[in-house]
Amino acid sequence: MARRNRTRSSARTRVGNLDLATCERARVSRDRRFDGRFFSGVRTTRIYCRPVCPVRPAKAENVSFYPSAAAAERAGFRPCLRCRPETAPFSPAWKGSLATVERAVRLINEGALDRAPVEVFAASLGVGARHLTRLFDKHLGASPGQIARTARVQRAKRLLDNTKLPMIEIALLAGFRSLRRFNAVFAEVYKRPPTEIRRAQRNG
Repeated sequence: MARRNRTRSSARTRVGNLDLATCERARVSRDRRFDGRFFSGVRTTRIYCRPVCPVRPAKAENVSFYPSAAAAERAGFRPCLRCRPETAPFSPAWKGSLATVERAVRLINEGALDRAPVEVFAASLGVGARHLTRLFDKHLGASPGQIARTARVQRAKRLLDNTKLPMIEIALLAGFRSLRRFNAVFAEVYKRPPTEIRRAQRNG
């Protein structure tokens, strides 16, 4: 699945309303104007970053661009611990062009899919679940469920970084229904458990 997604992503000629040459210039120059508008995945490290990442830019031939953090994770990349994709500003590339998608993402970030299935959520937006999924795949490179999963993990990562709350509280506040599920999804995305990341922070 990941290989198929990587192939489809690498075949894209645009990322949102940006062409690939623009993304590459923004990535190399760390242009803050593009922060949140795309993410770059480095195939040699399997890590994805914001355009403003302080790490030395990878070679262009090793980089793929994605319209959302969820799309990068769907393609098999894990979030960078230096530039912290979970702190990127909400700046969707389709802003102003697709009100349904913009509203849907805003509601997902507020936890809408933590409380209801995709079918009910789509109906509340006045569209069918299949149509909403097609819109998300076209403009974000990921399904509503995948966007919601990334939103939960990002909420958890911010709480992990900025609070001293116990893991069970972080899991529930982030939208996970159990600590076990939180640990499993977090480890799948970051390739390490949340306790390890918190321990590393405490050790500087």
